[in-house]
Amino acid sequence: MNNLPHITVSDNRRFLQTESGAPFFWLGDTAWELFHRLTREEAELFLENRRRKGMNVIQAVALAEFDGLHTPNAYGDYALVDDDPTRPNEAYFGHVDFIVNLAAEKGLYIGLLPTWGDKVTAQWGAGPVIFTPENARSYGRWLGDRYRDRTNILWILGGDRPSYKDDADFRAIWREMAAGIDEGAGVHPLKTYHPWGGHSTAEELHEEAWLDFNLMQSGHGSGRSVPVWEMIERDYAMTPVKPTLDAEPNYEDHPINPWPQWNEANGYFRDHDVRQQSYRSVFAGGCGVTYGHHAVWQFCGTRDPVVNHADRPWTDALDRLGATQMVHLRRLMESRPYFSRIPDQIIVVDNPAERGSHMRSTRDEAGSYALVYTPLVQPVTVQLGWAAGNAVRAWWYNPRTGGATEIGRFAATGQLTFMPPVDGPDWVLVLDDAAADFGKPGAE
Repeated sequence: MNNLPHITVSDNRRFLQTESGAPFFWLGDTAWELFHRLTREEAELFLENRRRKGMNVIQAVALAEFDGLHTPNAYGDYALVDDDPTRPNEAYFGHVDFIVNLAAEKGLYIGLLPTWGDKVTAQWGAGPVIFTPENARSYGRWLGDRYRDRTNILWILGGDRPSYKDDADFRAIWREMAAGIDEGAGVHPLKTYHPWGGHSTAEELHEEAWLDFNLMQSGHGSGRSVPVWEMIERDYAMTPVKPTLDAEPNYEDHPINPWPQWNEANGYFRDHDVRQQSYRSVFAGGCGVTYGHHAVWQFCGTRDPVVNHADRPWTDALDRLGATQMVHLRRLMESRPYFSRIPDQIIVVDNPAERGSHMRSTRDEAGSYALVYTPLVQPVTVQLGWAAGNAVRAWWYNPRTGGATEIGRFAATGQLTFMPPVDGPDWVLVLDDAAADFGKPGAE
């Protein structure tokens, strides 16, 4: 078993880092049914593919969504005995152990959900509801003890459900589960919560002591270009300060607005939709982002049926454009000073309000660089009062290929307008303090 560095919150409470203080840009993938539906050989195929694509967090669920209690895993093992959280099935969790350890060998962290939310609340989903505060603590203690030596576990409570809504309040259950994990682990490992679509943990759980950072789900049901930047901005402004990220933006090849009934004319989200949501959430202040593919999260194929109009089997989706391109965002952020980055929309002059063309900007607090993402080929006018030096070195960074082309050097005064290359649709304008000599954006 390979021990990866523990992940913690950075000193300024805006980012994640390793225990030695190195930046940790969360580049996740949603693999909710990983433990429930895949064989060990299939899990190895999937994890190796994601490792090669530069992803570092795999989000997966122990007690899965799709009849996760009454449908066995690929080896015929059920998760629990008699639906009892105090009686986990050793054979089932032995398979979970194998995948967790395999991920560690590949340098991958597991964002582990102890259960999907339908096992806590009956608001929707197959369930059944099996958790009380008492057995949630026991189950959490058992999990915490079992994985206390697995340094590649990042705990994610929740599972696409509110922690409270109207007169139904489930926070005591999640609070007890979190306390049980701490008791079993003997420490307080990093924890967060996966909320329901269109919402953030900051709305319901921000004050909870066990919640170390916020997650949001900008989701799939509100059309293209959901203003995720507004969700990030809201979380970013809250106190106490906590890191935040979009852990479920629009999935690649997910049908657009499929509820209550999908119309084929709505189409599917494709790679450009994924990129524009991911870059704009990170530039708005996110400490990372999670990619997702509609066929991959459910691992639909010859054994398991398609859910919600998936348009291909999961094995055919592994190398889709969006999945391949996400590493370029991670490399861009890691190629410039990391912990001093702040969102700053003042950089962009005459920014379109229309969300499909809306640009987002971020910069180094000390003025050594700035980044502007434009989702379309359109003029990008910037003011340069933020720059620390007398000149800036400008680049176009291609979020589809990771390539960078130098534009030139310019005096760091007044305003400048840049026109992206025509072969878009989207680009990142990189402006460096010329004296910093950072080198090409995105260089490893």
